[in-house]
Amino acid sequence: MSGSELAGGVLFHLGPLAITDTVATTWGVMLFLAIAARLLTYRLAPRPSRRQTIAEGVVAVVERAIGEAVPAGAVRRVLPFVASLWIFVLAANLAGLIPGVHAPTRDLSATAALAALVFASTHWYGIRARGLRAYLRHYTKPSPILLPFHIISELTRTLALAIRLFGNIMSLEMAALLVLLIAGFLVPVPLLMLHVIEAVVQAYIFGVLALIYIGGAIEPGETDEAEPSRAVSPAAAGAENSNDKEES
Repeated sequence: MSGSELAGGVLFHLGPLAITDTVATTWGVMLFLAIAARLLTYRLAPRPSRRQTIAEGVVAVVERAIGEAVPAGAVRRVLPFVASLWIFVLAANLAGLIPGVHAPTRDLSATAALAALVFASTHWYGIRARGLRAYLRHYTKPSPILLPFHIISELTRTLALAIRLFGNIMSLEMAALLVLLIAGFLVPVPLLMLHVIEAVVQAYIFGVLALIYIGGAIEPGETDEAEPSRAVSPAAAGAENSNDKEES
């Protein structure tokens, strides 16, 4: 393995496939989360232990947050994806605390993959909740002229989702490296606390934005609700009845 490959982050090759440190760390995070989930959910009982209480508390907190952004009937449907996304991004951000390991989210390719996953999931949940025809029709509301702008908005918000997470985690690691180079190891604890807080905040923001996008796709807007119902107010109905009586 050459020095240039190490500088570029390539650890080894599987045939023509280059395995970078981002891929290896991502696999490590997924393996850790899978083992942790297995241990937390092992032998669940009606009388919960401390381990089971922690797992149920995490699920309850995430479920409550999801319930504030999506309709009540879609909470259980959205919960597995959003909870997994939140926990994975948090664990990936905190992986940078391990000596010699870089957070996968400092790589734009990793954050772009996460943003693409949110993009696809948003449309998937929207189509499942509203049907393909009704979901595609809302892009032409209130006027078909706005269709290109709706498409551009979908693409730009996905790009912004990827760049925001990448930029914040990359700048956090660079700032930590500069502080360590200047001040040495005299300030490790405040630096670690700053890293933890920023990692939690960025994971929360990423998950909340994904949840807002999914909630907007599931729940129809005002124009979608008003058009098919065409509700008539009682005053208007009374006026129509009086006009009919006068004509008769």
